[in-house]
Amino acid sequence: MNKGKFHYAYLIVASCIVIMCLPCALALSCAGIFFTPVSTFFGVPRASFTLYFSILNISMMISLPIAGNHLSRMDARKVLSGGTILTGAGLIGMSFGNSMPWFYVMGAIMGFGIAPLIYLSVPTLINNWCVKRVGFFVGLCMAFTGIGGVIFNPIGTAIIQGGPEGWRTAYLAFGIITLVGTLPFTLFVVRTKPEDKGLLPFGAEEAQVEETNDEAAQEGVPASVAMKTPAFIAIVIFCGIITLNQTIYQFLASYATSFEATLPQIAAASGVVASAAMAGQAIGKVVLGIVNDRSVKLGIVFGIACGVVGVLLMWFIPNPLPLLLAGAFLFGVVYAMTTVQTPLLVRSVFGSADYTNIYARVSMVGSLMSAVAAVFWSFVIDSPGGFPLMFILGLVCMAICFVTSFFALGQKDKIRA
Repeated sequence: MNKGKFHYAYLIVASCIVIMCLPCALALSCAGIFFTPVSTFFGVPRASFTLYFSILNISMMISLPIAGNHLSRMDARKVLSGGTILTGAGLIGMSFGNSMPWFYVMGAIMGFGIAPLIYLSVPTLINNWCVKRVGFFVGLCMAFTGIGGVIFNPIGTAIIQGGPEGWRTAYLAFGIITLVGTLPFTLFVVRTKPEDKGLLPFGAEEAQVEETNDEAAQEGVPASVAMKTPAFIAIVIFCGIITLNQTIYQFLASYATSFEATLPQIAAASGVVASAAMAGQAIGKVVLGIVNDRSVKLGIVFGIACGVVGVLLMWFIPNPLPLLLAGAFLFGVVYAMTTVQTPLLVRSVFGSADYTNIYARVSMVGSLMSAVAAVFWSFVIDSPGGFPLMFILGLVCMAICFVTSFFALGQKDKIRA
């Protein structure tokens, strides 16, 4: 294939965007709009209903090694289509819920389905299909979990507000959209590797592929070797702590509301603060991908620096509002590191040979942390330390992530020798 012509890898990128924008966004990014209306309808505490989301995350954690093993051995169309069907079926099943245990079962089903989609599909397919601009494509695709949330949260909210059981219609609609919108791509467009189409990876046709500091060659170490290294432990810690740190985002609106007595104009803009962080997360994923294509180390420095500055702005200069919004936006960039920096870090340190299995095991920790992080930060905020303690611990989290990621990168030459 000559340089400049259309490459099938672009269709793989399009498929990944659809996977992120539909099943992943509808099941995860839009989950919050159902918490209050469903719990109110059944007359139960909100925590009783939202327990399904913790079960979903635990289900993801349990199924990730299985999904990683299948994705590394089987046709990606089968694994990703199966995941889409389970996710869509879970969403449709939620619309028929009449008791809390029913929702918990549906949460478990969705967890098994969404695990290969949200954690493995993009890094695995982009890694297989591209030898250049890997970071950019990963960041671009992952950004659509946030973009999907921006698109479908208002639509879902409007449907929910259409009647006392509007939430049932919204779940049903989300499930149908997931199946109808995604399966054509996972069944008919996705291919596991370029060889399946008789092609070379994107960028491989060029006479000389430019080597970059963060490039991971196709060779690498097997998962059985990687998991015995200190670098693997460091990346696992990075994944868990960066996931814990990202969950602070869920409490930024509450932080703004806490100024109701002293700065009512800030409290009134609580929803805008959350939106600013979401915008930072979406844009940050693309920017982080571009930066990582130059250097993984630079990507880490850039992401952590944005997060630190964002926290300091929100904490010490919440007024005037533009500075608070700027802080929330910058925090969104470090939020983006969870799904962009983690897979690129794994690829850089351990290579591509057994990437899917290694990343699946790293992601287990992130999924487990997702199940408990909101509870942890709730306890922190309700403690005497309140929101200042939350910000202090956020800075500690980012410091740990900085140290562990650079330690892992420092071990790369020793591991790959």
